[in-house]
Amino acid sequence: MGTSVLAAIIVLGLLIFLHELGHFAVAKWSGVMVTRFSLGFGPRLFTWRRGDTEYAISAVPLGGYVKMLGEDPEEEVPAYEARRAFSQQPLRKRLAIVVAGPGMNLITAFVAFTLVFAIYGAGSPSDAPKIGGVMDGMAAAKAGLARGDSVLAIDGKEIATWEQLSDTVRASGGVPLHFQVRRASGAVEEVVVTSEERPERTPFGEEIGKAYLIGIERFVEIEPVSLLSAIGLGAYQTYFWVKMTLLSVVKIFQGHVSARDLGGPILIVRAAGQQAQLGLEYLIRFLGLISVNLGVLNLLPIPVLDGGHLLFFGFEAVRGRPLAIRHREMAQQVGLFLLLALMVFVVYNDISRIVAG
Repeated sequence: MGTSVLAAIIVLGLLIFLHELGHFAVAKWSGVMVTRFSLGFGPRLFTWRRGDTEYAISAVPLGGYVKMLGEDPEEEVPAYEARRAFSQQPLRKRLAIVVAGPGMNLITAFVAFTLVFAIYGAGSPSDAPKIGGVMDGMAAAKAGLARGDSVLAIDGKEIATWEQLSDTVRASGGVPLHFQVRRASGAVEEVVVTSEERPERTPFGEEIGKAYLIGIERFVEIEPVSLLSAIGLGAYQTYFWVKMTLLSVVKIFQGHVSARDLGGPILIVRAAGQQAQLGLEYLIRFLGLISVNLGVLNLLPIPVLDGGHLLFFGFEAVRGRPLAIRHREMAQQVGLFLLLALMVFVVYNDISRIVAG
C-alpha cells in the first residue's frame, strides 16, 4: 500500500504541477500578474513569496490552481495595474492561458511515451504461434500454458502462425484440444486445453458477440528504435490515447459503456502501485496515460474546468462581449455541483470494486 500511495503522489503531483505550470508560464509570458501558484486546495500549509507571486502547498492534494489578477470578474483592480489583469487581456491571450494547462498535459504525455520508446524500444506483434500472456482463471492458465511457450501443433496438425492458432481455437466448439508446445526451456510437452465460450468485447468493454477462447495473448517482440522513430511513435501514441479518451466519454453519454467503469483517486492509487511494481517503464507509460486523461477531461465544456472557460470565451467571441457575471456565476455553481457529484460517484465505484474483490 505504501508503494501505491508513493507512486500515486509522484504521478499525480507531477501532472498537477505541470498542468498549473502551463497556465502560469503563459500568463507570465502574456504580462498577466499571477498572485498565487498553489499545489492543492484549501488551507495553505506552506507558503513563500517571490516577486508578485505567492507559492503555496495546500491541504487538499486533489488538484491545484493559478490565481491571476482580475481573474474574478468582481475583483477590483487598481487602475495602475489594469494592463496586468487577466480580464483586460485580448481574447486570444486569455484563450492561450487557459489552453496552456491541458496543453502541457498532452506535451507531458508525448514526452513520457517518447522516453519509453527511446529507452525500452517498440513492440511488434509476432506472427509466430508464441504465447505472450496468459489470463488468470481461463483455460490456458488451468492447463498450465505460460508466457514464452510456442505452439507446435494442435490435434496433430502443425501450427505455423498465430492466425492458425487463433482460428483453430475459435473453431473448436469447446472440444478438448491436444496442444504440442515447446516450453521456454526448450522441452516439448503435450497439453490438453478445453476452450470456453466467452463474450468478445471492444476496447471500451462493449460486447460484440461470443467466441471460443482459451485466454492467451499474442507475443510481442521488442526492438530498439532510433530517437526520430521514438518521437514519431510518441506522437502517435499520444494521438491514439486522446482519441480513445474522447470516444470513451462519447460512449458513456451514449450509454454504450457503463459509467460504473469510471475510476477515481482510489483506483489511480492502486493502479500506480501495480505499475510501479512492474518497473519504471510501466510507471512512465501510466504517467503518460493519466496525463492524456487529465488534459482531455479538463477540456470538456463544463464550467469550473478549463473547457468551461473556453466555452465562455466562445460565447464572448460570438456575442462580441463577455457573458453577464450573474450567468457565469450560475454556470460555475452548476459545474461545481456536477464535478463534486462525479467525484462522489467515482469514489463509490472505487470502494465497490474493493468490496467486490
